[in-house]
This record gives sequence, structure tokens and C-alpha cells, in this order.
Amino acid sequence: MSSRVVVALRIKAPPIRVFEAFTREIATWWRPNTLFTFTPRSPGVMAFEDGEGGLRLVERLASGKVFEVGRVRAWEPGQRLVVGWRQATFAPGMDTEVEVRFEAVEDGTRVTVEHRGWDSVPAEHVARHRFPDGLFLRRHGEWWRDLLEGLAVVALDRQQGPAGENAS
Repeated sequence: MSSRVVVALRIKAPPIRVFEAFTREIATWWRPNTLFTFTPRSPGVMAFEDGEGGLRLVERLASGKVFEVGRVRAWEPGQRLVVGWRQATFAPGMDTEVEVRFEAVEDGTRVTVEHRGWDSVPAEHVARHRFPDGLFLRRHGEWWRDLLEGLAVVALDRQQGPAGENAS
């Protein structure tokens, strides 16, 4: 059985708008967490960008260095995004993956994040802080929930015009 985190949130914006906010505006809503950093020099600025071998998720550090978090494995605007996810301290074979689904619902979009593959990272690894599986997954899920709430603010803010009216 795979150790995974699943978090969902409804956002009152169309799926394509939420997808665009997630991918194009990630630097606006992504907030680092001191427990979950990619490198010892984090935090940096998150971005999706073209690179050698295709589209990737990166963290641009203040030093100018770029850390590749993972390669994009699926890019389906308004529907689904899948990206590999690693930290600098991950050994070969330690592979986690984030799948984000954008489902149209009556009043907007249900965004579901599934971060799976944590069973490939030993409990004693620095990325897991020696937390027991249940506690680690709960804390990681809380962080993803906070991130999605930031995404909602950005998606709604860009969609609304003056006085909260929908922009056309």
C-alpha cells in the first residue's frame, strides 16, 4: 500500500482558471513550510518552466541556482496535472508524485491533490523528520490544505473585477 496524502478544496472559479492559477501563478500562492523544504537553501520561488527534457517544476533560489523538483508527467489544462516530486536529499529510487485534478462542480471547481509514493522514503529520512507515518502524512496534508487555500485566493482574485463582480 502506498503512503499518500489526499486533500480537496472547492474553489468558486472555472477549472481552466484554477489550473492556470496553479501553474502560471504558483509563485504567487505557494508558501514554504519550514518542515517541508526542497533544499537546505530553500525557500526559493516556484515555477513551471521548459527545460532540457520537457516541462518541469523548479524552485529558483536567491543565489540564482535552480533546483528541479520534478518533471511534468501529465499536463491537461483544466483537468489534470501530474508532476514528479523530490527533495535534494532523496536517494535514487525515492520517488514521490503529485497529481492535481480539477473537477467542474456546480459552483466552480473541486481541486484534489494526491501526493503519493511516500512509502519510497524511509521514516528515518530527514524529509519525514522521523515522524510516524500517520503523523507525517497528517502534517503534510495540512500543508497542502494551506497551499490550496492560497491558490483559492489567487484564482478568485484574478477572476473578480471591481466590487467582487466577475470579470468578463
